[in-house]
Amino acid sequence: MKQLTKAEEEVMQLLWVAKKANVATLIATISEPKPAYNTISTIIRILESKGFVGHEKEGRGYLYYPLVTKEAYSNDSMHKMMDNYFNGSFKSMVSFFVKKNDLDVNELESILEEINKK
Repeated sequence: MKQLTKAEEEVMQLLWVAKKANVATLIATISEPKPAYNTISTIIRILESKGFVGHEKEGRGYLYYPLVTKEAYSNDSMHKMMDNYFNGSFKSMVSFFVKKNDLDVNELESILEEINKK
């Protein structure tokens, strides 16, 4: 799966919430300062070319919808991060986050419970 730029990922976050939306609707959900219509439209077209977004005709315009789920993208991104920064070691990645986030015993026990459910 291709990586998204920060701007592309922000638009995908909006589409994952909206499920289906036109460009104007997406812009309406963004806080000030709002980007130009053409900016969001261009990002949507890039996302379509990368296979992340599809569209259907609605009146004179289009409704856009995600073709990739947030879960699938998150999973792929986490695996790439693990491969690129932790030599593919889940243990090293978890250890890093435990140390950097100063997790307490209760949080660690909660993580272990989730692992044991698998």
